[in-house]
Amino acid sequence: MKKILLLVLVTGSLSAFAQDSTKVEQYCRLVAQNRLLSTRVNIDVDYGDERKLFSDNRMRDEETGRIKKFNTVVDALNYMGSQGWVLVNAFPVMDGANATSLHYYFKKSFRKEDLR
Repeated sequence: MKKILLLVLVTGSLSAFAQDSTKVEQYCRLVAQNRLLSTRVNIDVDYGDERKLFSDNRMRDEETGRIKKFNTVVDALNYMGSQGWVLVNAFPVMDGANATSLHYYFKKSFRKEDLR
């Protein structure tokens, strides 16, 4: 009987500890488009925030606020991986007659209390 009571107490305390650090998955969409007359690409990132009609959605450096420039799509994907984002899905989207943009969906786990 004492062993069962001890097992219940230990299991209950472990589950209470696990609830304190609840993880939540967040998703984002990265859209890569070729730059006009350049070998570089523009990267737009959608974190699910509210957007204004004429807002600039290109990825920015967190420290300087300047637009991040990537040489290739792989460069941008490597950057997202270094930030802890995990690729979920990728596919092309036809924007016009011959224009194609590449859409990449990522996910990342955050502690619930770290989110706004």
